[in-house]
Amino acid sequence: MQFVLIGFSDLPNLQGFILAVFSVVYIIILTGNFLIIVITSMDPALQKPMYFFLANFSSLEICYVSVIVPRILFNIEMQDLRISVTSCATQLCFFLIFGTTECVLLAVMSYDRYVAICNPLHYILIMNPTKCTQLAVGSWLGGIPIQIGQTSQIFSLHFCNSNKIEHFFCDIPPILKLACGDTSVHELSVYVVVMVVAALPFILVLTSYVKIIATILRLPTAKGRAKAFSTCSSHLLVVVLFYGSATVTYLRPKSMHSPGTDKLLSLFYTIVTPMLNPLIYSLRNKEVIAALKRLFLKE
Repeated sequence: MQFVLIGFSDLPNLQGFILAVFSVVYIIILTGNFLIIVITSMDPALQKPMYFFLANFSSLEICYVSVIVPRILFNIEMQDLRISVTSCATQLCFFLIFGTTECVLLAVMSYDRYVAICNPLHYILIMNPTKCTQLAVGSWLGGIPIQIGQTSQIFSLHFCNSNKIEHFFCDIPPILKLACGDTSVHELSVYVVVMVVAALPFILVLTSYVKIIATILRLPTAKGRAKAFSTCSSHLLVVVLFYGSATVTYLRPKSMHSPGTDKLLSLFYTIVTPMLNPLIYSLRNKEVIAALKRLFLKE
Protein backbone atom coordinates (compact mmCIF):
# COMPACT_ATOMS: atom_id res chain seq x y z
CA MET A 1 0.00 0.00 0.00
CA GLN A 2 1.19 3.50 -0.81
CA PHE A 3 0.09 6.99 0.03
CA VAL A 4 0.10 9.96 -2.32
CA LEU A 5 1.42 13.26 -0.95
CA ILE A 6 -0.70 15.89 -2.70
CA GLY A 7 1.67 18.64 -1.57
CA PHE A 8 1.56 21.57 -3.97
CA SER A 9 0.36 19.60 -7.00
CA ASP A 10 -2.78 21.75 -7.06
CA LEU A 11 -0.52 24.57 -8.32
CA PRO A 12 0.78 22.99 -11.56
CA ASN A 13 1.95 26.28 -13.11
CA LEU A 14 4.08 27.13 -10.05
CA GLN A 15 6.01 23.87 -9.67
CA GLY A 16 9.30 25.34 -10.93
CA PHE A 17 8.94 28.41 -8.70
CA ILE A 18 8.07 26.30 -5.63
CA LEU A 19 11.05 24.03 -6.29
CA ALA A 20 13.38 27.04 -6.52
CA VAL A 21 11.98 28.66 -3.36
CA PHE A 22 12.26 25.49 -1.27
CA SER A 23 15.79 24.84 -2.58
CA VAL A 24 16.94 28.35 -1.64
CA VAL A 25 15.23 28.22 1.76
CA TYR A 26 16.79 24.82 2.52
CA ILE A 27 20.26 26.13 1.64
CA ILE A 28 19.69 29.20 3.84
CA ILE A 29 18.59 27.02 6.77
CA LEU A 30 21.58 24.67 6.41
CA THR A 31 24.08 27.51 5.99
CA GLY A 32 22.72 29.70 8.80
CA ASN A 33 22.48 26.94 11.37
CA PHE A 34 25.81 25.39 10.35
CA LEU A 35 27.52 28.78 10.86
CA ILE A 36 26.09 28.99 14.37
CA ILE A 37 27.35 25.47 15.14
CA VAL A 38 30.83 26.39 13.85
CA ILE A 39 31.22 29.66 15.76
CA THR A 40 29.81 28.30 19.03
CA SER A 41 32.20 25.36 18.80
CA MET A 42 35.34 27.26 17.77
CA ASP A 43 35.11 30.75 19.27
CA PRO A 44 36.54 30.93 22.83
CA ALA A 45 34.19 33.81 23.73
CA LEU A 46 31.16 31.58 23.11
CA GLN A 47 32.16 28.68 25.35
CA LYS A 48 29.19 29.23 27.65
CA PRO A 49 26.13 27.10 28.48
CA MET A 50 23.86 29.47 26.54
CA TYR A 51 25.79 28.89 23.31
CA PHE A 52 26.19 25.16 23.98
CA PHE A 53 22.39 24.89 23.92
CA LEU A 54 22.21 27.20 20.90
CA ALA A 55 24.55 24.84 18.99
CA ASN A 56 22.29 21.93 19.94
CA PHE A 57 19.29 23.93 18.79
CA SER A 58 20.88 24.69 15.42
CA SER A 59 21.81 21.02 14.96
CA LEU A 60 18.22 20.12 15.74
CA GLU A 61 16.87 22.60 13.18
CA ILE A 62 19.02 21.01 10.47
CA CYS A 63 17.69 17.54 11.36
CA TYR A 64 14.11 18.78 11.73
CA VAL A 65 14.00 20.45 8.32
CA SER A 66 15.88 17.61 6.61
CA VAL A 67 13.07 15.22 7.51
CA ILE A 68 10.67 17.25 5.36
CA VAL A 69 12.28 19.46 2.69
CA PRO A 70 14.33 16.85 0.71
CA ARG A 71 11.15 14.82 0.23
CA ILE A 72 9.31 17.91 -1.04
CA LEU A 73 12.13 18.63 -3.50
CA PHE A 74 12.17 15.00 -4.67
CA ASN A 75 8.40 14.93 -5.21
CA ILE A 76 8.42 18.15 -7.24
CA GLU A 77 11.55 17.36 -9.26
CA MET A 78 10.55 13.78 -10.11
CA GLN A 79 6.82 14.54 -10.36
CA ASP A 80 6.31 11.43 -8.24
CA LEU A 81 3.95 12.00 -5.32
CA ARG A 82 3.92 8.42 -4.06
CA ILE A 83 5.32 7.46 -0.67
CA SER A 84 5.29 3.99 0.86
CA VAL A 85 3.57 3.37 4.18
CA THR A 86 6.94 2.54 5.77
CA SER A 87 8.54 5.76 4.48
CA CYS A 88 5.53 7.78 5.61
CA ALA A 89 5.64 6.25 9.11
CA THR A 90 9.40 6.84 9.31
CA GLN A 91 9.04 10.48 8.27
CA LEU A 92 6.24 11.06 10.79
CA CYS A 93 8.17 9.37 13.58
CA PHE A 94 11.34 11.43 13.08
CA PHE A 95 9.30 14.60 12.63
CA LEU A 96 7.54 14.00 15.96
CA ILE A 97 10.77 13.05 17.74
CA PHE A 98 12.56 16.20 16.57
CA GLY A 99 9.47 18.29 17.34
CA THR A 100 9.46 16.93 20.89
CA THR A 101 13.19 17.63 21.19
CA GLU A 102 12.56 21.23 20.12
CA CYS A 103 9.86 21.70 22.76
CA VAL A 104 12.06 20.31 25.53
CA LEU A 105 15.19 22.13 24.35
CA LEU A 106 13.35 25.47 24.29
CA ALA A 107 12.36 24.81 27.92
CA VAL A 108 15.96 23.94 28.81
CA MET A 109 17.20 27.14 27.16
CA SER A 110 14.68 29.20 29.13
CA TYR A 111 15.85 27.48 32.35
CA ASP A 112 19.43 28.43 31.44
CA ARG A 113 18.39 32.08 31.05
CA TYR A 114 16.45 31.91 34.33
CA VAL A 115 19.54 30.71 36.23
CA ALA A 116 21.79 33.28 34.51
CA ILE A 117 19.55 36.24 35.33
CA CYS A 118 17.86 35.21 38.58
CA ASN A 119 20.77 33.39 40.21
CA PRO A 120 23.92 34.80 38.53
CA LEU A 121 26.31 34.11 41.42
CA HIS A 122 25.66 30.38 41.22
CA TYR A 123 25.23 30.19 37.44
CA ILE A 124 28.55 28.48 36.64
CA LEU A 125 28.07 26.07 39.53
CA ILE A 126 24.49 25.11 38.57
CA MET A 127 24.99 25.04 34.79
CA ASN A 128 28.21 23.04 34.91
CA PRO A 129 29.34 21.01 31.84
CA THR A 130 27.95 17.73 33.23
CA LYS A 131 24.53 19.28 33.92
CA CYS A 132 24.43 20.91 30.46
CA THR A 133 25.30 17.61 28.76
CA GLN A 134 22.63 15.76 30.74
CA LEU A 135 19.98 18.35 29.84
CA ALA A 136 20.95 18.24 26.15
CA VAL A 137 20.96 14.42 25.99
CA GLY A 138 17.62 14.32 27.81
CA SER A 139 16.16 16.75 25.28
CA TRP A 140 17.31 14.66 22.32
CA LEU A 141 16.32 11.25 23.69
CA GLY A 142 13.33 12.00 25.93
CA GLY A 143 10.68 11.95 23.22
CA ILE A 144 11.84 8.84 21.35
CA PRO A 145 9.79 6.17 23.20
CA ILE A 146 6.68 8.37 23.31
CA GLN A 147 6.72 9.23 19.62
CA ILE A 148 7.60 5.72 18.45
CA GLY A 149 4.57 4.55 20.42
CA GLN A 150 2.34 7.26 18.95
CA THR A 151 3.49 6.56 15.39
CA SER A 152 2.90 2.82 15.85
CA GLN A 153 -0.59 3.52 17.18
CA ILE A 154 -1.51 5.75 14.24
CA PHE A 155 -0.23 3.32 11.62
CA SER A 156 -2.02 0.42 13.27
CA LEU A 157 -5.23 1.99 11.91
CA HIS A 158 -6.91 0.73 8.75
CA PHE A 159 -6.94 3.27 5.91
CA CYS A 160 -9.83 2.96 3.48
CA ASN A 161 -11.19 6.46 2.85
CA SER A 162 -8.46 7.39 0.40
CA ASN A 163 -4.71 7.11 -0.04
CA LYS A 164 -4.23 10.81 -0.81
CA ILE A 165 -2.60 12.83 1.98
CA GLU A 166 -3.67 16.46 1.62
CA HIS A 167 -0.32 17.75 2.82
CA PHE A 168 3.31 18.12 1.75
CA PHE A 169 4.58 15.64 4.38
CA CYS A 170 3.22 12.86 6.58
CA ASP A 171 1.63 14.60 9.55
CA ILE A 172 -0.93 13.38 12.08
CA PRO A 173 -4.08 15.40 11.18
CA PRO A 174 -4.14 14.55 7.42
CA ILE A 175 -3.29 10.90 8.09
CA LEU A 176 -6.09 10.51 10.64
CA LYS A 177 -8.52 11.83 8.01
CA LEU A 178 -7.80 8.75 5.87
CA ALA A 179 -8.54 6.25 8.64
CA CYS A 180 -11.66 4.10 8.66
CA GLY A 181 -14.23 4.35 11.43
CA ASP A 182 -14.05 6.30 14.66
CA THR A 183 -10.66 7.85 15.41
CA SER A 184 -11.70 9.73 18.56
CA VAL A 185 -9.52 7.55 20.81
CA HIS A 186 -6.49 8.26 18.63
CA GLU A 187 -7.29 11.98 18.57
CA LEU A 188 -7.52 11.94 22.37
CA SER A 189 -4.12 10.22 22.59
CA VAL A 190 -2.67 12.93 20.31
CA TYR A 191 -4.03 15.63 22.67
CA VAL A 192 -2.55 13.83 25.68
CA VAL A 193 0.86 13.49 24.03
CA VAL A 194 0.81 17.15 22.94
CA MET A 195 0.02 18.18 26.52
CA VAL A 196 2.95 16.13 27.83
CA VAL A 197 5.63 16.94 25.23
CA ALA A 198 4.57 20.49 24.25
CA ALA A 199 2.25 22.09 26.82
CA LEU A 200 4.30 21.05 29.85
CA PRO A 201 7.59 22.46 28.46
CA PHE A 202 5.68 25.60 27.42
CA ILE A 203 4.44 26.05 31.01
CA LEU A 204 8.04 25.71 32.20
CA VAL A 205 9.08 28.36 29.66
CA LEU A 206 6.34 30.74 30.83
CA THR A 207 7.23 30.16 34.50
CA SER A 208 10.89 30.88 33.80
CA TYR A 209 10.08 34.09 31.94
CA VAL A 210 7.67 35.35 34.59
CA LYS A 211 10.51 35.07 37.11
CA ILE A 212 13.04 36.49 34.63
CA ILE A 213 10.89 39.54 33.88
CA ALA A 214 10.20 40.10 37.59
CA THR A 215 13.97 40.01 38.27
CA ILE A 216 14.76 42.33 35.35
CA LEU A 217 12.22 44.91 36.52
CA ARG A 218 13.93 45.02 39.92
CA LEU A 219 17.31 45.92 38.43
CA PRO A 220 18.36 49.44 39.48
CA THR A 221 19.47 50.84 36.09
CA ALA A 222 17.80 51.04 32.71
CA LYS A 223 21.04 49.89 31.06
CA GLY A 224 21.13 46.79 33.26
CA ARG A 225 17.50 46.00 32.46
CA ALA A 226 18.11 46.40 28.71
CA LYS A 227 21.19 44.17 28.79
CA ALA A 228 19.42 41.45 30.78
CA PHE A 229 16.37 41.48 28.54
CA SER A 230 18.48 41.40 25.35
CA THR A 231 20.02 38.07 26.40
CA CYS A 232 16.64 36.34 26.48
CA SER A 233 14.47 38.31 24.00
CA SER A 234 15.71 36.27 21.01
CA HIS A 235 14.80 33.00 22.70
CA LEU A 236 11.39 34.33 23.70
CA LEU A 237 10.67 35.36 20.10
CA VAL A 238 11.58 31.87 18.82
CA VAL A 239 9.31 30.31 21.47
CA VAL A 240 6.36 32.45 20.39
CA LEU A 241 6.88 31.66 16.68
CA PHE A 242 7.23 27.91 17.18
CA TYR A 243 4.58 27.30 19.82
CA GLY A 244 2.03 29.68 18.31
CA SER A 245 1.74 27.90 14.95
CA ALA A 246 2.28 24.35 16.29
CA THR A 247 -0.36 24.72 19.02
CA VAL A 248 -3.00 25.94 16.59
CA THR A 249 -2.24 22.99 14.29
CA TYR A 250 -2.44 20.18 16.84
CA LEU A 251 -5.00 21.44 19.35
CA ARG A 252 -7.74 22.35 16.89
CA PRO A 253 -10.67 19.90 16.64
CA LYS A 254 -10.59 17.58 13.62
CA SER A 255 -13.65 19.34 12.15
CA MET A 256 -11.70 22.61 11.94
CA HIS A 257 -8.82 21.20 9.92
CA SER A 258 -8.63 22.18 6.26
CA PRO A 259 -5.81 21.27 3.83
CA GLY A 260 -5.00 24.88 2.99
CA THR A 261 -4.82 26.06 6.61
CA ASP A 262 -2.85 23.00 7.71
CA LYS A 263 -0.27 23.52 4.95
CA LEU A 264 0.11 27.22 5.77
CA LEU A 265 0.57 26.65 9.51
CA SER A 266 2.90 23.71 8.93
CA LEU A 267 5.03 25.78 6.55
CA PHE A 268 5.43 28.34 9.29
CA TYR A 269 6.75 26.07 12.04
CA THR A 270 8.59 23.55 9.84
CA ILE A 271 10.25 25.88 7.30
CA VAL A 272 9.90 29.58 8.12
CA THR A 273 10.85 29.42 11.82
CA PRO A 274 14.02 27.30 11.28
CA MET A 275 15.04 29.79 8.56
CA LEU A 276 14.50 32.79 10.86
CA ASN A 277 16.14 31.31 13.96
CA PRO A 278 19.80 31.92 12.92
CA LEU A 279 18.90 35.48 11.94
CA ILE A 280 17.07 36.08 15.20
CA TYR A 281 19.92 34.74 17.32
CA SER A 282 22.68 36.46 15.36
CA LEU A 283 21.18 39.87 14.60
CA ARG A 284 20.01 40.34 18.21
CA ASN A 285 23.19 39.07 19.86
CA LYS A 286 26.36 41.17 19.88
CA GLU A 287 28.58 38.26 20.92
CA VAL A 288 27.39 36.14 17.98
CA ILE A 289 27.92 39.05 15.53
CA ALA A 290 31.43 39.61 16.92
CA ALA A 291 32.22 35.88 16.59
CA LEU A 292 31.00 35.87 12.98
CA LYS A 293 33.25 38.85 12.21
CA ARG A 294 36.25 37.09 13.76
CA LEU A 295 35.50 33.93 11.76
CA PHE A 296 35.31 35.70 8.39
CA LEU A 297 38.18 38.11 9.04
CA LYS A 298 40.38 35.14 9.99
CA GLU A 299 39.56 33.54 6.66
